[in-house]
Amino acid sequence: MRRAIFLKSLAAMAAAGVLPVSAQKAAALKMMIPANPGGGWDSTGRALGKAMQDAGAAASVSYDNRGGAAGIIGLAQFVNASKGDPNALMVMGAVMLGGIIAGRPPVGLDKVTPLARLTSEYNVFVLPVDSPHKTMKDLLEQLKKDPGSVKWGGGSRGSTEHIAAAMIARAVGVDPAKINFVAFRGGGEAIAAVLGGNVTVGGSGYSEFAEYIAAGKMRAVGVTSGTRLKGVNVPTLKEQGIDVEIGNWRGVYGAPGITDGQRKVLIDALHRTFKHPAWQDQMDKNRWTPAWLAGDEFANFVDAEFASLRATMAKSGMV
Repeated sequence: MRRAIFLKSLAAMAAAGVLPVSAQKAAALKMMIPANPGGGWDSTGRALGKAMQDAGAAASVSYDNRGGAAGIIGLAQFVNASKGDPNALMVMGAVMLGGIIAGRPPVGLDKVTPLARLTSEYNVFVLPVDSPHKTMKDLLEQLKKDPGSVKWGGGSRGSTEHIAAAMIARAVGVDPAKINFVAFRGGGEAIAAVLGGNVTVGGSGYSEFAEYIAAGKMRAVGVTSGTRLKGVNVPTLKEQGIDVEIGNWRGVYGAPGITDGQRKVLIDALHRTFKHPAWQDQMDKNRWTPAWLAGDEFANFVDAEFASLRATMAKSGMV
């Protein structure tokens, strides 16, 4: 009798989508990556998908890359195609907030379901290896003489590297509105532009440029962290007298219209993955800082970040 009651309870919980992760069959998940292949969101999404499978939190993961407009194109696609889908995920982060502030799209994050923040990462600025500039000081001397002659390459308008470039200009007495920022649809395009010498300086998360810096194909001249990154011999902007510090966090959202129970299932699956050695290895490999925050706490964090970024962008002449 007790067994029958127990089984009925499990069935009811399953129907409601509130079974603990350990008691559920791993689902086939769909991951929206709102960027082209080769960038930070792409590497984060694919690393997360693999780690979820290694952790037994997903049976399989399929990926959909939709780049452009700081992730807004992918966000719109996710909202329209995934309503009520408990197996749909979307990678996002600070860059998307900047894109929403700058672009004012008709679809915002209020249409999707906040799940968790996973990592934080700082930006690094690099020069093409054959650049006539050797240091950040050299670059800024040119910026002061002729702001438009310095081509800053990076992600979409409103990305953290775009904001950082504007903050650097402001910090050294240059009108941020005069910076020449070249936006690319994905990290792969930005990498190619730096390697080809098509931009004066490139900016991105350290993990995206790390292999090229290590191989001597790019020259790193500054990171946006408060202190030097562990194991990375690149000076911070602050230690070079530039009062700029800005981080780039990444997180995951669920589809519009999922139930509270379905949201909990996804958060539990992400938390199980976050603690698994496969994900820990990815964080170490990419020099990501663990930054777990879930559910309503994550939603409140995003609201606060949105307000803070808007104020920063306004001061930098970007809004």
